[in-house]
Amino acid sequence: MVKILFVCHGNICRSPMAEFIFKDLIAKAGLEKKYIAASAATSAEELGNPVYPPARRRLAEHGISCAGKTARQMVRGDYRDYDLLLGMDGANLRNMRRIAGGDPEGKIRLLMDYTPRPRDVADPWYTGDFDTAWDDLTEGCQALLRALEGEGRGSPPNSRALT
Repeated sequence: MVKILFVCHGNICRSPMAEFIFKDLIAKAGLEKKYIAASAATSAEELGNPVYPPARRRLAEHGISCAGKTARQMVRGDYRDYDLLLGMDGANLRNMRRIAGGDPEGKIRLLMDYTPRPRDVADPWYTGDFDTAWDDLTEGCQALLRALEGEGRGSPPNSRALT
């Protein structure tokens, strides 16, 4: 079982959207027993808060529920407990490495590194652009699943997770 943690600043927009998009993809592919997905924040600002309403609406428009999800902060033990920790932008990566105490196993990466056009996912909390965030996150999650299944661009940084 490959355990994936999606991480953003507050865990109310990008990372929960990625978590639930990925869960939807694996459910539709019949791969729920092969992958586990969760999400977390690098900050404590939104702890306990639900997914931000525009993000929740965007998921619901695609028939994806995130009911019951509340923001939690990444902790050092997540590095041990997850096979891949995928940030949404460069600031997330820096904070994730700080929280984890480094990245000796190469498990911390940008989600969009799995796409043909690696980049940050712009934060819709600041831009208000949930459509672009949706498109990026969907592309990133699809590319990640292809890579994990051995069909996509690049292999996951931690190949032991696949055995």
